Order: sequence, then C-alpha cells, then structure tokens
Amino acid sequence: MKKFIIVLVLLFCLCSCQNVDINKVLDMTFTTIQATEKAARPISDEEEYYVGRAVAARLLQSYPLYENLELTRYINLIGKTIALHSEKPFTYGGYHFAVLNSNEINAFACPGGIILITEGMIKLAQNEDELAAILAHEIAHINHRDGINSIKQARWTEALTIIGTKAARQFGSEELVRLVNIFEGSVDDIVKTLVVNGYSRTQEYSADEAALLYLSKAGYDPHALMNVLERLKQYTTAYGTGIFKTHPQPDDRINNLKDKLTSVSVDLNLFKKRTQRFRSFVKN
Repeated sequence: MKKFIIVLVLLFCLCSCQNVDINKVLDMTFTTIQATEKAARPISDEEEYYVGRAVAARLLQSYPLYENLELTRYINLIGKTIALHSEKPFTYGGYHFAVLNSNEINAFACPGGIILITEGMIKLAQNEDELAAILAHEIAHINHRDGINSIKQARWTEALTIIGTKAARQFGSEELVRLVNIFEGSVDDIVKTLVVNGYSRTQEYSADEAALLYLSKAGYDPHALMNVLERLKQYTTAYGTGIFKTHPQPDDRINNLKDKLTSVSVDLNLFKKRTQRFRSFVKN
C-alpha cells in the first residue's frame, strides 16, 4: 500500500499542470506498480536474448561481419557442440556464432547466446581444440550471465521504460519521453564492459575454469586453453587493444588454471582429424 501511495503521488505531481482524466492516472498508477513489482524479479531468458541482440547490433557497427558462410557454419558447429555440454545447453533464442572481419584478437559474448569472434582470434588458434577452447570461454560468460549482470540497474530500467512508454503516450511529457530510451543505457553498459572495461578477474577465472569442464565433456583437450593462453603471452606487449585491454594477463590466467587441469586421455586419431578439418576451414 505504501508503494502504491508513493507512486500515485509522483504521477499526480507529473501531471498536475495538465488537464488529465483521473481514470487514466489511476490506470497508469496500477501499470507502474505492476512494472515495479516485475522489476523485483531476475531478468528473464527472453529479455536477456533481446538485450543480447541489441548488444550484438551495436558491436557490428564497429566490427563488420566476415561473410564466409563455410567458416561461419564451422564455427557454429564447434560452438553449439561445446554449448550442449555446458550448464545451459539451450537459450531462449539459441546459440549463434559469427565471425568479425577484424585482425584484432578478440571475442565477445553477448547476453542470451550470441558470440562474435574476430578473424584475428580465430587465426590465433592452431587447431580445432584451441578454437573450441576460445569459444568455450565465451560460452561460460553466457552461462554465468556475466554480460547481463553488468547492468546493475537493469530491472529498474525495465520498470522505468514501461512507465515512460505509458506516460509518454498519455501526457507527452518531454521528460517522460526520454525514459523510453533508458534501455539504451543498459545496452551501453554491456558494450562498455565487453569493449572497454572487461569483466572482473573473478569472472574471467571462473569462465576459464568452466571452459575446461566443457571441453573435457565435449571430447576436446582441455589443455588447449592453456596453449591459447601461452600464445597470447607473445602478443601481450605488442598489442594494447582488444582482449589484452579487457582481460587479466595470460600469466595470471595460466597460474589460476595450473592446479585445476587434470590428466585427460585424448584420442590422437580424432585429434588429427579435427586438426585437418580446422585447416580446411581456417586459412592462416
């Protein structure tokens, strides 16, 4: 009841200078309370998917797609195989993998299941197991909802957007119309995390550890992740952008994984077949 009164007072204040039907005000008040109560729950998988689409669209403004259908299908085959062995084998809109036309060494896990990987990152890998390790790390970020959790005010943003849409339609207030666009701020938060700030050290370590498990379950060599990190060390001093700006130092990630790697038996014949397949799709 207290929440109802507070919202009602606020809405009456907003429309006090206009000739407004009291029934419309009450209708908006109940809508607002429903939105506020909705804001108290976690973001749903469906909502996360649509946020992720917006994030991917924003990233594609800076990184054009690499339009190679065969390579894209190959990346999706590996990625979806890994995802099937994760805690979240299916997402609301499914997992989708795309290649970016950039030599920058980077990859982006957009909320909901969209993963973008640059040509530069693909070429860093020397075999399919290493490419799978890179994708497994990004899939772990999606499973852990690291992207969506970077919006600390996401639920409130959703509520305010509903309020803004309702109020703008009824009152045309310039201030309320701006609320309709608040959602853009949520997308900006995630893009900034992916491109500029990066995830926390704890989140990155957790994604690495989960990637080891996914790789092992999917039949890949989990040591491939260590190989990728070792190779990244060679580029750390030469590059200051991309993954090097948003991730902990490779040495730190390697040290974190050392005591978590277990001895795994890898079928050498299958490994050779995977490597041959990798070389047929990835032209270094």
